[in-house]
Amino acid sequence: MMKVKSRKQQVLDTFGRDFRPIHVVQARFNERPERDEALCALLWEYKSRGQKGYTLTEKFFDLFQSYFPNLRVAGPRRAGQDIPLGSVFKDYPNPGRPVDFLIRDEERNVLAVGLARYDSDRGGAQEDDRTGGYKNCADEVLAYAQEQGLDLRVIFLNDGPGLLLGSMWRDYAALEESWPGKIKVVTLRMMPERITAEWLGMEERTGE
Repeated sequence: MMKVKSRKQQVLDTFGRDFRPIHVVQARFNERPERDEALCALLWEYKSRGQKGYTLTEKFFDLFQSYFPNLRVAGPRRAGQDIPLGSVFKDYPNPGRPVDFLIRDEERNVLAVGLARYDSDRGGAQEDDRTGGYKNCADEVLAYAQEQGLDLRVIFLNDGPGLLLGSMWRDYAALEESWPGKIKVVTLRMMPERITAEWLGMEERTGE
């Protein structure tokens, strides 16, 4: 329940009276006669929660800038607040729509919006949630761009062992085909080959 930050106060109001001070929990844990490996695994899961995702975006920013020094990637390199599209496009119909990064040209025109996720493990409903959420985001952004005459693209940066699921790859392929030429799903290794100046529309803009 605590994975959803907005529920924090609700959780505290409902269960807070049963919480123990952390030093008491630590003492009780150390008093256990045998190691509880299952409990250790659950606690350890949250020790570095989010760190792989932060590292992914940081590496993407560095890699992208090395290939496109004249473009700018805007957004938090590691931890930080997502960019609400309402702060980028004043008439965006869903102003709270969060994205992880923007790609801008030298005149600060937005060329692409992007989401970045590290998939440690995915399957079943989680997999459907991810690709379904991506589809909703892409449809919303690209429909707005079409209505406004904007030449926008959408980048979904994903990495991690969860991508080994064949069904997820098929979903991503279908996602790209839903808006031909407007969506790219990439890993870090794919980025130099798939995110090109031509795909970003830079050749048309510069007249090269």
